Amino acid sequence: MKFQLEIEINAPRSTVIELFDNVENMSKWQKELVSFEHVSGVPGEKGAVSKLIYLMGKRKVEMIETITENNLPIHMHGTYQAKGVLNKIENYFDELDQNTTLWRSDNEYKLSGVMKIIGFMFPSSFEKQSYKLMEDFKSFVETNS
Repeated sequence: MKFQLEIEINAPRSTVIELFDNVENMSKWQKELVSFEHVSGVPGEKGAVSKLIYLMGKRKVEMIETITENNLPIHMHGTYQAKGVLNKIENYFDELDQNTTLWRSDNEYKLSGVMKIIGFMFPSSFEKQSYKLMEDFKSFVETNS
């Protein structure tokens, strides 16, 4: 399953990147994030691996993030792996003008097991959840810049 999302953020790209690239900010816009733990590699650089734990309803979800490319402020790509889910995300940040940044996210989900059934029955739920995170980040940036 593949989809592309985009959202305009009313802030300069430098501000967007500063807030996006700081792991201390993640829990401020990812409300379900419980913990973030760096596992290996140089933090923020290609090959860095981290463990993220989310509480989704009553369910605890452990996810492994691997940065596959980091060329900020232009783009940053990574994979996110959880039980039954592999999500490849390519994030692009375009400067529309001095005070507006376009965040584009190319997503690809590979599902297995029970998640494959959920993906088949509710394919739009993955896109909606991804866009909700983008909206939450936009709100965080616009209220903190």
